[in-house]
Amino acid sequence: MTTPAVSPPETGAGGPAFLAEVMRATPGNSRLDMCIQCGTCGGSCPSAMDMNHTPRQLFAMIRGGMRDEVFRSNTPWMCVSCYYCTVRCPQEIRITDVMYTLKGMATRGKKYPNSTAPDFSKAFISNIEMFGRSFEVGLTARHYLRHYMTRLPAIAPMGIGMLRSGRIGLMPPKRIKGMDGLKKILAKAKDLEAAS
Repeated sequence: MTTPAVSPPETGAGGPAFLAEVMRATPGNSRLDMCIQCGTCGGSCPSAMDMNHTPRQLFAMIRGGMRDEVFRSNTPWMCVSCYYCTVRCPQEIRITDVMYTLKGMATRGKKYPNSTAPDFSKAFISNIEMFGRSFEVGLTARHYLRHYMTRLPAIAPMGIGMLRSGRIGLMPPKRIKGMDGLKKILAKAKDLEAAS
């Protein structure tokens, strides 16, 4: 994997301030300040080949106060939330949680490489809020119609095959049992996020 060089921060970029801000915004104790730059996270990551910075590099950039470069990076958006990096981190840094924090900060500040990943996240979350689960056909249609309309014909045969085999359904799913409980959990999560 070839990774682009990370340029040093501009003078007065406020590295410790940005690090403290990210740590404050991450629920619980992220332990981000404990990063020893070992690279275990990037070596464990199934998406690392598609990231323009490894998590280790991103954490060094946060420490260096490289706010704009961090938010321009696709790294948080490529995180698949498998938690493998978190489990393997020798410093017990909550890497996946930090990635969620960075996505949230980028979304709120409208600072991201392009709107494709944030729009996908919003579409997925709206499915969860509506049904309590994902609705693959609706999610794919909404996302592809907005961002990849010309690619729809190429994926149509795969989609039809999945419909025929019963792997996905054409109709929206039934709401999960306990939807009221899920709504309370989501509301509490939004409150906690707003308070941070």
